[in-house]
Order: sequence, then C-alpha cells, then structure tokens
Amino acid sequence: MPFQKIQTEKLSVAVVKQIELLILRGILRPGERLPAERELADRLGVSRPSLRDAISNLQEQGLLTAKAGSGIYVAEVLGSAFSPALVQLFSSHEEAVFDFLSFRRDMEGLAAERAARLGSDSDLKVVQAIFEKMEAAHTRNAPGDEANLDAQFHMAIIEASHNVVMLHMMRSMYDLLQQGVFYNRQMMFQQRTTRGAILDQHRAINTALQDRDPKGARQAVEQHLSFVERCMADQQKATRNEEIARQRLQHETGKV
Repeated sequence: MPFQKIQTEKLSVAVVKQIELLILRGILRPGERLPAERELADRLGVSRPSLRDAISNLQEQGLLTAKAGSGIYVAEVLGSAFSPALVQLFSSHEEAVFDFLSFRRDMEGLAAERAARLGSDSDLKVVQAIFEKMEAAHTRNAPGDEANLDAQFHMAIIEASHNVVMLHMMRSMYDLLQQGVFYNRQMMFQQRTTRGAILDQHRAINTALQDRDPKGARQAVEQHLSFVERCMADQQKATRNEEIARQRLQHETGKV
C-alpha cells in the first residue's frame, strides 16, 4: 500500500517555507533587512537555534545574505533578469524605449484588469493611499516625488493582480526604469501641463480600480501608457530638432 508514516516537520523547515513565501509573494523585497534575531525568533515562535538553521538554509539558496555588522537582508535577486550587456543595449537604442512601453501597456493592462477583479480591499486601499500621496506631491510642486510615486502606484497595481511571475518580472523591469535605463521619468514631470495630464490619468485608473471595473481599469492603463509613448516620441523628436538647429547655427556663425 502506498502509505508512509507522517513526519513531524522541523521548525527550521517551517521557517524556511514561510520566508520563501514572503519573498515569492513580494512581501519581503530585495534589499530589505530582516528583524534582529531575537525579535524574529519571537515573532515566529521558534528558538534562536531553529531560526539560525533556517537562515543558513536560505543563505545557501541565495535568497538571504548577511552584511557584517548590519544584519540579514533579502538578496538582490532581481539583478539576474538581464545581463549587463543587454542593459547597455537597452540604454543606447531608442527602439528599446518604445518596446518597453508596449510591453508595459500589455502587462499592466492585464494586471489592472486582474487587480479590479481579484485584488482584496486592502490591495485597493494601498493603491488609493499612493494616489493620494501623488496628489499631495503635485500640489506642492514636487516632480521628483511625483515620479517616484508614479512607479509605486503601478507596482501596487501589479502586486494587487496576485500573479507572482508577473510581479517579479515587472519589479525587474521597474528596477531598470528607476536607473533611467529606458527613460527618465522625472523629465516627464518637469512640465506642469504634462504632470496635470498624468495625474488625471492616474485618477482615472484608481477610480476604475476602486469601482472594481476590470475593463475600465485596463482601458485607463492602456490610455495612460499610450500618452507616455506619445510624450517620449515628441521629446525625442524635439531633441533631434534641437541638434539640427545647433548644427545650422554653428555653420552660420562659422561663416567668414
């Protein structure tokens, strides 16, 4: 008969599984510091030796890393998504920007649709809270804060979609976006008219999500990213035009 005796699970194995799930679900994020050993053992209700065994196991897996004199951190597991050579290609070719925006439009449209349908009330409260911070940053004319909150807003929607593969893939993409590999978000927030339009678009996305309107949420995200795409195309055209104008000016002033 295909039966085996039930094995009591070691406490350290249970700790490993819990931390693995927290990382998988995106609750513990790359670079985040874990609580001190005594505090974490108390929270988990295990002995410190059991916790040390679990931490050692997770370090061997490459999920946690120790920093001397600082503590235990979630490893920067997102850095392996793209090779340095590919990142360099992304940053040096314009077409990567528009492919990235097209990819975002498809993925985030789907994420918004799922979030409106599957997100919990707490998920949507997170999205609402970030949007309110965006409104406050807009009011006090803080484009840098607005740009950072823009990324947080979109990531909160992806988290609310409850698809762990999409979550980690998009976090990796956003890491490159924050580094300015694809384009500089802060440049888009320099003009008040653009900032106002972007805020209105985020308001439409948030309203559809709070109303639990999957179709409306997807359309609002797609319209927003199409607007971003047009802004980037206009910006690149303006940059090219300015370079041509400078060449003409240099040629004119260089005439004897």
